[in-house]
Order: sequence, then structure tokens, then C-alpha cells
Amino acid sequence: MTVAKEISQLRKKQKRREFLMAVPLILFTVLFIVGPMVYMVALSFMTRADTWGVVPEFTLKNYGDIGQPVYLRTFGESLKLAVISTVLIIALGYPFGYFMAKLGPKWKKRTMLLLMIPFWTSSLIRLYGWIIIFRAGGVLDSVLMALHITSEPLKVLYTYPAVVVGMVYALLPFMIFAVYSSAEKLDFSLVEAARDLGASPMKAFLTVSLKLTLPGLLSGVVLTFVPSMGLFFIADLLGGNKVVLVGNLIQTQLMNAHNWPFAAALSVVLLVLTTVIIWLYRKLSGVKDLEAACPPQALRYAKTLSIGLSRARELTLGSTRAAASGPRREGRFFAQLSAKESWQGVGLRPTVLAGVRGLAPP
Repeated sequence: MTVAKEISQLRKKQKRREFLMAVPLILFTVLFIVGPMVYMVALSFMTRADTWGVVPEFTLKNYGDIGQPVYLRTFGESLKLAVISTVLIIALGYPFGYFMAKLGPKWKKRTMLLLMIPFWTSSLIRLYGWIIIFRAGGVLDSVLMALHITSEPLKVLYTYPAVVVGMVYALLPFMIFAVYSSAEKLDFSLVEAARDLGASPMKAFLTVSLKLTLPGLLSGVVLTFVPSMGLFFIADLLGGNKVVLVGNLIQTQLMNAHNWPFAAALSVVLLVLTTVIIWLYRKLSGVKDLEAACPPQALRYAKTLSIGLSRARELTLGSTRAAASGPRREGRFFAQLSAKESWQGVGLRPTVLAGVRGLAPP
């Protein structure tokens, strides 16, 4: 009985110690995350004062004003820019992260270092570098005219393509690291197994590599799509006043128009959109956290594929021996093999074809 009491006291002390260690994190979360969010939501239902500040009167006018065409157009432009930027980032970042995972340890470290070096410099300074490149008579125009590709300056600066390039440049590393962290956990022998089972290189990529790295890809989409809707400083520096995003609108309403309740309502709507996107990520990937973990269904798929490879080898040896003993024994061998429980979940037809072909890649 005394031992049980001592164990109970030790558990209570451990829980008390864990709680005390978590108190700073709880206070930080309440003061700097939960508190501002509650204040923002409450502010969105208040009334704007005639001169400065707000009046504590409940109203839904702020959310009703978001339905005006000019503001809906801003949300539409933000979504359009986010989609275009995310598609380009996927096209560039997924192959980079995937093949980066296949590099040797030495080149992995070098590549990761090259990707992290730009983060040591302020993003504003890096964007000013793009201004020097895109401005009329800048680096881009000088190179193009020197190569006789263009005869006059293109004036790319303060255009929509310049903003897209800035978004892709700023957010591309997040996609690369998300895909890399997922592809690094991939067992590339599974790709070889798919090839041995008769799949073409594209089929093996779509059914094995893409499926097992999908959580990392979706995580990268979330990390790039959501910020691209609110990075207003990129639109300001590279787009001038021609490209207005939701972030620009919130800044204008807060700093220039001093309409705090409407700015808070816009922020709440943007927060809801972010929550929906993260919910879709969790729903599609089967991962609870925003990380490049491998979902359970992908692990089951990989296990089934591994079984297929071993069974294909067994089929090759068995079919060779059965064929040497005559057609009847060969037929009985295939019938017995197809009835085994270990073949359940593995495509028998492509495996048989792979075995007959001697596991040679197509």
C-alpha cells in the first residue's frame, strides 16, 4: 500500500512539474495568439466612430460591406494570384525537392545550405534586387537587348507578371522543403518494385512516388497558397498600385481609412479561408498535423507493393520450374498461387506478366 502511495505521489509531482513547465507556453498562447484573435473577432462586430476609433455597438454592416463588388473583386484577384503562384511553385518546387531527396548526403547538405542562405537576408532587400532586375533599362532589359532579343525596354516592373515572379521567389523554398521532407522518407525500392511489376516510369511515379509524397506536396500547397493571398508588400514593391490583394486592402483600411472594424472583418474572412484550406489538407492527406508525414493508407499501399515484389520473384522461380515439368503442373501452380491469402490486395495480372517477363523493366 505504501508503494502505491509513493507511485501516486510521484505521478502527481510529475504532472505538477509538467504543468509548471507548460505555463509560459500557455501564457504566450493566450496573450499573443488567442487574445488578439478574440479581439479581432469582437472588433469586427463594432461600429466605426465618426472621427477616430470605434463605438462599442453591435453591427453586421462590416461583413455586409465585404459583399460589395469592389471588395469581392479584390478577393477574386487574390485567389487568382494565389492559384497561379501555387501552380508555378508546384511545377518548380516538386521536382526540385523530389530529386534533392535522391542526392547523396554531401550534396543534400550543400543544396539545403544554398536554399537557406537567402533567408539570412531581409526579404525586402531581396525584393529590391528584383526591382533592379525588372526596371526599365535594368539588368533584364540590358541582357535581352544585348542578345538582340528585344529592341526596347520591356518595362516589366509594376506589372502582374512581376508580382507573380516575386511570389514564386519568396515562397518557393517552402514547397521545396515540404516535398523534400516527404520524399526523403520514401523507400525508392518501391519505385523499382513497381517497375519490376511491369509499370512504366510515368505509371510508377503516379502510383508510387506521387502517392507517397502527396502529404508533403499538400503541405507545401498550404504553406504557399495561404501566404500568397496576404503578402501585400510584394504587390506594393513589384506591382505598384496596379495589383491590390486582400492584405493591401486590410492595410489601407487600417492605416489610411482608419476603419478598424472593417479591417477586422476582412481579417476574419481571410482567417476562415485559411482554416478551410487547412481542413481540406487534413481531409485529403489523412494527416492531422501540418507536416509531411506519411498517411496510414499510403503505408498500407507501400506494404502491399513490397509484398507484390517478393511474390513476383516467387512467381518467376515457380513458373520456371512448373513449365519445365509440363503444362498441367504449370496450370496447377498458377491456380494454387492465385488462391494464397498473401496475394490479396496485390494486382495478380501485372505481377504474373512481370514474372513471365523475368522482372525485366519495360
